[in-house]
Amino acid sequence: MIDIDKVASSVSDLLLALGVERDSHTYDTPRRVAEAWAECLAGYDTDPAMHLDATFTGPSDPGLVVLSGIRLTSTCAHHLLPITGTSTVAYRPRPGAPIVGLSKLARVLHGYARRLQVQEHIGYQVVEAIRQKLDPVGAACIITAEHGCISTRGVLEHSVLTTTQAAVGEWEPGHADLQAILAEHAARNV
Repeated sequence: MIDIDKVASSVSDLLLALGVERDSHTYDTPRRVAEAWAECLAGYDTDPAMHLDATFTGPSDPGLVVLSGIRLTSTCAHHLLPITGTSTVAYRPRPGAPIVGLSKLARVLHGYARRLQVQEHIGYQVVEAIRQKLDPVGAACIITAEHGCISTRGVLEHSVLTTTQAAVGEWEPGHADLQAILAEHAARNV
């Protein structure tokens, strides 16, 4: 559980150390920042994989399931700056295996993203959760995002996007399912 008062006090100390004067605009900033961080880091409060516990009977051959265009917001573990972009989460259930509601795939992604992260780790956590809970033929997570640590500081590159992909199961590089998922993700990120 996040101690809002303690975080607000720390933010107040940070602003003071940075020489920011308290005025009508910044008077309540420490509490607002504490509440914002509590929301940004809400992924620590639960196990995101639990969203995959509720399953349904699947058809004998459910085919490839691709959820693309999922908005992603996370926080860089190195600089505490935003990571924003889009994701594609996909899996191919085994014939006759249970399936999950589509929103659950997005909830898993959001749960892991609401932590201090590096982009590669988010995708890995998502596909590992799907692998462990559903034992699919394959699972993939592709993320294309802009990093505040590149766009707002340091190198100051405002249009740089980073794409990462994580895949588990029987999908080797070049597998037709993986190629279809990559094409769908690319179409959503034009």
